[in-house]
Formats: sequence, C-alpha cells, structure tokens
Amino acid sequence: MNTPFDYGKLAYDRTEIADALYRYAAGLDLGDADLLSSAFTEDVIFDFASAASKIGVQFPVLSARDVVVKTLLAVLGPLDTSHSLSNLRMTISGERATLQAYVLAQHFSPGEGPRPDQSRHALLMGRYDASLVRDAELWRISRLTIDTVWFEGDPTIVTALPAGSLWKAEESIEKTR
Repeated sequence: MNTPFDYGKLAYDRTEIADALYRYAAGLDLGDADLLSSAFTEDVIFDFASAASKIGVQFPVLSARDVVVKTLLAVLGPLDTSHSLSNLRMTISGERATLQAYVLAQHFSPGEGPRPDQSRHALLMGRYDASLVRDAELWRISRLTIDTVWFEGDPTIVTALPAGSLWKAEESIEKTR
C-alpha cells in the first residue's frame, strides 16, 4: 500500500536546506561567528582546496566546526564581501540531503566595498557541493566542497590579508586546536 507523499514536508525541508547555505553566506558577509556556526555540524569538512589553487593559493581541507569558523572569519572577516546564491538544487533522503549551488562572491579590501570609485575587487563564481544532515528541525552542512568556475579581478585582495596573511591557514588551525 502506498502512503501519500507529504509535499508540505518536502517544501519545508527544501526551504530549511537552502537556509543552511544562506546562514553560511550571511555569517561570512556579516562576520557573525554564531550565524556561521549554525550552518555547520560539529564535525564538518570544509574543502576549498581546488578553488584556492585556481587563484594561486594553497588552502588545506578543514575539519571541525570551531576550526572552520575561526579560520574562515580570520581569512574573510576583515574583507568587505557579499555572497549571492543561485541555482540551488537538492536531493533529500530521510535525514540526509545533498545540495549544489552557484555562489557569486564579491570581495573588496577592508572598508573599500562601499566606495563608489572602487574598482579593485575580486569576483569569484563558485560551485558549491554540500552534504547536509538534519539536526532536530535544523539542517546543517556536514561537508562543503567549493570549486571556482571563473574568477575576475585581483586575487591579492583575497590572499593578502592584514597581519601577515592568514592564508597561512595551517597556523590558524594550529592556534584553534
């Protein structure tokens, strides 16, 4: 006997899965550690290695929510950023889901984003592949892999950060352990 399909639950889950990615992007753009943390499981795997290599940077695969959040906010937190999400596609299987999306990420040097005469920027179009799990009623990202589809602008905005560049991510990771 077939049970009726619950389209309301499917719509709710799709909205909440998308919200996990929205919390991630807003947490980065606002420099909000709590909001960013809410997007991830405690044992999250964050893989930006391929995307970073396309702009000439080595970036290790990160694991554990605290390490990921501290490292991302140290690397991107000082910048003026905006992440715009599109083309979200997801598959849900019980308490697990996958999500693919495109993210257009605009980066300016600290304090320079609001200037109308500012033309120096770094613009990245990335493909995000995520695995998610349901944590009570909240969906969280358990693995996020980011790859750069294309890049425009000056990569030194992303790579040359204050205080000796935290793209020495290994140092940041060691400090959080």
